[in-house]
Amino acid sequence: MKILVVSHTYIVDLNCEKFKILASLEPGIEVTIVVPKRWRPGGVQANSIVTRFWQEGTFRVIPIANISQNNQGLLCFGTGILGLLRQFRPDVIQVEQGSKSLAYAQLITLNRLLGLNAKNVFFTWWNLPYQLKAPASWLEAFNLRYTDGIVAGNQDGAAILRQRGYGGPISVMPQLGVDDQLFRPDLQSGLATQLGIQPDDFVVGFVGRFVEEKGLLTLCEALAGLGDRPWKWLLVGRGELKQQVMARAAAQGIGDRLIWVENIPHDHVARYINLMNVLVLPSQTTAHFKTLTSVGWKEQFGHVLIEAMAAQVPVIGSDSGEIPHVIAEAGLVFPEQDGAALRDCLTQLMTQPELATQLAKTGYDRVMTRYTNHALARQQLLFYKQLLTTKRPHSPLSI
Repeated sequence: MKILVVSHTYIVDLNCEKFKILASLEPGIEVTIVVPKRWRPGGVQANSIVTRFWQEGTFRVIPIANISQNNQGLLCFGTGILGLLRQFRPDVIQVEQGSKSLAYAQLITLNRLLGLNAKNVFFTWWNLPYQLKAPASWLEAFNLRYTDGIVAGNQDGAAILRQRGYGGPISVMPQLGVDDQLFRPDLQSGLATQLGIQPDDFVVGFVGRFVEEKGLLTLCEALAGLGDRPWKWLLVGRGELKQQVMARAAAQGIGDRLIWVENIPHDHVARYINLMNVLVLPSQTTAHFKTLTSVGWKEQFGHVLIEAMAAQVPVIGSDSGEIPHVIAEAGLVFPEQDGAALRDCLTQLMTQPELATQLAKTGYDRVMTRYTNHALARQQLLFYKQLLTTKRPHSPLSI
């Protein structure tokens, strides 16, 4: 089986692990990932990234010259993609830029014009209803018409695509798995001492962007009502909301409980998660976020949840988006923006250590079964096999 994957996501080597594993699951599997030759991630990464070719066994990453260097939907590729398709002749083409992307339309068109007969698959995170106007509506209609299968990052995303008329196979799984060799239980007594964390401190952790939609102000409200119990709030990440959180915490008399850790590489995050007695993801749905074709945001997955669960750290999450589906029975869930309900969840774990231990074990078992890179690679391969044994008629190539 020859699999071609196209996405800017895999300019980061660490993000390729799932597909590297997939290429080694059975003899005869080849995975080629196409990444843009140049990409500007934006945000904290202001500089352009120039990507490189690399290969391990039957897995390889190939940079190809691209049009648009910082917009997922407008990304498409130069003539180099044509030569690769002729040489590689994939059985499956998966483009991970959403339902409205030009790159997906480009690969569908080339697939049919070259007579490759590969299955067309796309990945999407988008989990809020949307309305489209021409030409974006034409583009999505074309893409859905020639789609053989979809990988949706969340349950809501799958439901929305059904509402938009897609009737083919959908597999729900995150884009990236958790590295269970990196995220695992690992005592960090030296780091705790360095950060001023005492042995009897109950450490409430947050990892992510310091922005309003991540619910930090709700978590601040919840912590302010915990009273004199020994606890610390460990915040790992960065973002524009930091000053507001600091001011709110100071006003509520808990400013001295906060520990800020910023600008650390992803492979160091596991050390800080292992300091936590609980990790909280209090995300909240917002209408303020906008793209070219959509408005609003709610939590699309919450990858930090599975990282904490792999380290056997109990988790608490709001009911925004996919969070309840990720946590299931392996943690506690509260209504988004409800500080009192979140405080109750925290109090339960502080006062019931047996509950914390039980949730930690349940979370670990859930991640090992469903969310490691190995688990997702196997799930992805089964989905491809399903598609390759299913014939789905397409209408003639047209827009």
